[in-house]
Amino acid sequence: MQAPSVGGVMLPRGNGQSVRLSRGASLTDFAEKIGANPASLVGVMMNLGEMVTATQSVSDETLKLLADEMNFVLEIVSPEEEDRELLESFDIEFGEDEGGEEFLVARPPVVTVMGHVDHGKTRLLDTIRKTNVVAGEAGGITQHIGAYQVTTQVNEEERKITFIDTPGHEAFTAMRARGAKSTDIAILVVAANDGVMPQTIEALNHAKAADVPIVVAVNKIDVEGADPTKVRGQLTEYGLVAEEYGGDTMFVDISAKQGLNIEALLEAVVLTADASLDLRANPEQDAQGIAIESRLDRGRGAVATVLVQRGTLRVGDTMVVGDAYGRVRAMLDDTGENLEEAGPSTPVLVLGLTNVPGAGDNFLVVDEDRTARQIAEKRAARERNANFARRGVRFSLENLDEALKAGLVQELNLIIKGDASGSVEALESSLLQLDVGEEVDIRVLHRGVGAVTESDIDLAMGSDAIVIGFNVRAAGRAAQMAEREGVDVRYYSVIYQAIEEIEAALKGMLKPEYEEVELGTAEIREVFKSSKLGNIAGVLVRSGEVKRNTKARLIRDGKVVAESLTISGLRRFKDDVTEIREGFEGGINLGNFNDIKVDDVIATYEMREKPRA
Repeated sequence: MQAPSVGGVMLPRGNGQSVRLSRGASLTDFAEKIGANPASLVGVMMNLGEMVTATQSVSDETLKLLADEMNFVLEIVSPEEEDRELLESFDIEFGEDEGGEEFLVARPPVVTVMGHVDHGKTRLLDTIRKTNVVAGEAGGITQHIGAYQVTTQVNEEERKITFIDTPGHEAFTAMRARGAKSTDIAILVVAANDGVMPQTIEALNHAKAADVPIVVAVNKIDVEGADPTKVRGQLTEYGLVAEEYGGDTMFVDISAKQGLNIEALLEAVVLTADASLDLRANPEQDAQGIAIESRLDRGRGAVATVLVQRGTLRVGDTMVVGDAYGRVRAMLDDTGENLEEAGPSTPVLVLGLTNVPGAGDNFLVVDEDRTARQIAEKRAARERNANFARRGVRFSLENLDEALKAGLVQELNLIIKGDASGSVEALESSLLQLDVGEEVDIRVLHRGVGAVTESDIDLAMGSDAIVIGFNVRAAGRAAQMAEREGVDVRYYSVIYQAIEEIEAALKGMLKPEYEEVELGTAEIREVFKSSKLGNIAGVLVRSGEVKRNTKARLIRDGKVVAESLTISGLRRFKDDVTEIREGFEGGINLGNFNDIKVDDVIATYEMREKPRA
């Protein structure tokens, strides 16, 4: 077989030679590897029926097509390997303690709590932490993750334990896997009255896959029908044999609600760590670790909760977290106190980053700001190229079934925006693991923290993607732009609902009967206090019209802080009115809801019946 030629110019033959390229590489990158003219490769692609420019990021499939045509073996470098090579180019080794045994000191164990939904994971964390996180959760599910440290007495010695607080629903497989990678021990929570459930087994499998020791917390021993012995018998079938039965797994009977045997559980964690693990790290080297959570804070900018795994992180250090970088301006512990330094296994909130990193991103401290910027920029460029290479065809959830049947589409492109990176990652993982058969693939083109922006809509337009907003709304002109361009933007506050709707659409079962229609938005200019009515918002109606007795949501800094509110009172000067139109001022009372602030936005809407096309 002869080498391909374009315009009489013979191109090199690979003869089975391997070519290594990163995700989203261009024809120019390919040409540099094989010593060819990029324009010639454009010609080869045209002969193959593909219109591709020399500098355009192309998909792995397109690169493989070109490589096969020229008899090269294409090797796509994994993101992990690419990142390792990037750090090696700066003489940085990630993931290893420097120095010998004499530099290593003991560190606290890092623990993740896993188990079936409603078996008391959040209640247990709440009891250990002595704060209430249940009250602020949508649908009673842990929507955000964080980390905190507690102290317990074991053999009259004070010992610390670090907890990573991860969502516990069975769908959050990636969050658990990520947690397990940074986790030393898993606490498996099983309700004594329910026993082993499907999600219990799933959580157990994740812990085993991560090769971490397990401590079983048999919860709800105070409720009717509790049978801790039955739980021990059931878990024996899955390889967890209690110590009293001759095994090596510690079981502790607890009641998270009553606070029974919590200290015994913490002691079991410490004893398991001492018996099974060698938990040591070098506190003297430059800090390295993992980002547990990140978000945009109105007053502080980009903040990230990081877990230091080795070394010591200090205020003033220059750090890189994923594609974000910056000098550490301040560090806060889980109680909000300022810290000057944080050693191994210590979780801290870091201020001073340029942008919001992703949950699960590795962080490292470098000597110079310039080095940090170069690493972050290279990572961002790599991710951007990969995103551009994954573009596909546009449609909405409603017409997805028809597009599938017509063979117009083989994949569903999604853009996910949320209020915190942990939630975004959990939602992405849940959607990517939906079992919808061979007909269609799901691809997440972009994910990020913050409101849905015009650039998100731009990407959706170019790739026919559906935009998902989790606890965030469209900012600025993004909503009008999406409506004008026909981009399908969907908002959710509970992860289950997003998963169910996408799955229903992919299986051709989505039959929407109602749709949410935005009526108007009003910006709060002033807050008036009334002894009779509570807080009253003095507003300027920015768009549409605000009507009495319609539903409303409160948006603060692009994030939804309250849903399903009712416009119970509406006034213009001293008169009660039924509506206020765009451009006019007035007063709005949201009934019993009083948590309103200046610059908040009240968005009103109604549900209208929507005929199925």
